[in-house]
Order: sequence, then structure tokens, then C-alpha cells
Amino acid sequence: MQKSEALALTAALLAAASGLTQRLHEGVVARGFEGLRPVHGFAFARLSFGGATASELAAHLGVTKQAAGQLVDEMVRKGYVERQPHPHDARARLLVLTERGWACTRAAEEAAADAVRPWVAELGEDEVRSLAQKLAAVSPDGPIRPTW
Repeated sequence: MQKSEALALTAALLAAASGLTQRLHEGVVARGFEGLRPVHGFAFARLSFGGATASELAAHLGVTKQAAGQLVDEMVRKGYVERQPHPHDARARLLVLTERGWACTRAAEEAAADAVRPWVAELGEDEVRSLAQKLAAVSPDGPIRPTW
């Protein structure tokens, strides 16, 4: 692949990711979950896999522990996350989604379906599934994090 092709591919993927992030956020807000920013969605994505400590969340988001702590405080205050005793470390707290957090996550799933619908209309369902499989093959473990 030539340098110009690689740059064009990179630009297209970044534009697609940015557009999807925006459409997901707008879809969640339209479903009644106000007072959130896209970074909350990236945090919910990590917490939906059985919770995390603040340190794990900080690493996932690529931020300091202090920044993650502020985000956690905000999510707790808004009723999306709660702190629970950690099952394996008495010094740590496990951050888990509340029912409101899970409802917001379900709203994000609905918004994601809406966001890719134009892709399906343009490319066809088989092509979009193939694209998803190919992207998963080249980036299997993320992380999915905001760009600051």
C-alpha cells in the first residue's frame, strides 16, 4: 500500500470513528440521558465488562488516576455508577454500573444500530458484517478510548 493510500485509509477510519462517536452520543442524549459527554460512553464500555477499579478505568481511558477519580465521582453523583467492595482486594473499590448506567448502555446499543443503518443502506448488510470482522481482526483488543 502506498503512503498516500495509507493516509487516506487512516483519515477515513478516523472520520468514521469520530462520526460514530458523535452519533452515539447524540442518540443517547435523544433517549433521555442528559448531562453526559462521549467520555462517559468510553467509561461505560469498560465498566460493562464486570466493573473496574478507578486505576483500571484510568488506564483504559488513558488519563491520570486523579482525572479518572473526578469522572467516577461525577458518574456516581449522576446515578450511573456505584462503588462496591472489591471481591479480591479489600483496599480497592469496584466500580459497577447501576440500573441507570445499564439503561444508558442499552440506549447506546440502540443508537449504534441507528448509526450504522446508513452504512448498511450504502454497502449492504453482508459488507458491513465483513467490515466489522476485518476491523476486529486488525484491532481485536482495543482499547477504545477518547482522543484528547
